[in-house]
Amino acid sequence: MPPTDASTDAGTNSAPRAGSSTEDTLDLRLTDELIALFGDDTPAAAPGPAAGGLLDAPADWGPVPTEAGPFQLVPVRIERDLPLISRWMNDPAVAAFWDLAGPEDVTAAHLRPQLDGDGRSAPCLGVLAGVPMSYWEIYRADLDPLARHYPARPHDTGIHLLVGGVADRGRGLGTTLLRAVADLVLDNRPACARVVAEPDIRNAPSVSAFLGAGFRFSAELDLSDKRAALMVRDRALRNLL
Repeated sequence: MPPTDASTDAGTNSAPRAGSSTEDTLDLRLTDELIALFGDDTPAAAPGPAAGGLLDAPADWGPVPTEAGPFQLVPVRIERDLPLISRWMNDPAVAAFWDLAGPEDVTAAHLRPQLDGDGRSAPCLGVLAGVPMSYWEIYRADLDPLARHYPARPHDTGIHLLVGGVADRGRGLGTTLLRAVADLVLDNRPACARVVAEPDIRNAPSVSAFLGAGFRFSAELDLSDKRAALMVRDRALRNLL
């Protein structure tokens, strides 16, 4: 289980980005900023186990509409994305829960085992309306040490999230995107009956964001690095919460 918290968003009210649209999400247009970050190629999965197999290829899951604009998970490429993710990890509000502040090699040491592993955890950038603005880890909770702490079911899928920019926090984006990503998991992983998360119980904004996204509080867990709130979104209840 990555030693991470699930979200740093602090709001429940979402506001669409200026000029964004939720109608043409199947034709995601890249902004100049995103092209500069990604180069000339469109966002795509880097070759390797983390892109497929155990998680049903998150690289193929988007883009999807949200209230804030089209959203897409883009698998991390360390040579491209390390400076951005490391900068986010050094934000004090993020570092308080992720504990990955420091030089870039600290973040790299967290990313490489996922990228070089068997595909049970997929680190991704969250790209909203053409702009990379969040970091995600989609992981097989049933194959993770987390499974020792709760009654895991086959194909339980976990989510970790941080919202990178200060301007994107506190206005409900965490809630909006958590719901979107949970829906992506359930839509694209038919064997998965539950999406789970384990934010630090002290991170009230994170727990609130999950509740707003249709997750339910299931239990408090004593993990090796924190006391966590086990949050669960059930496939059977997805249209009711």
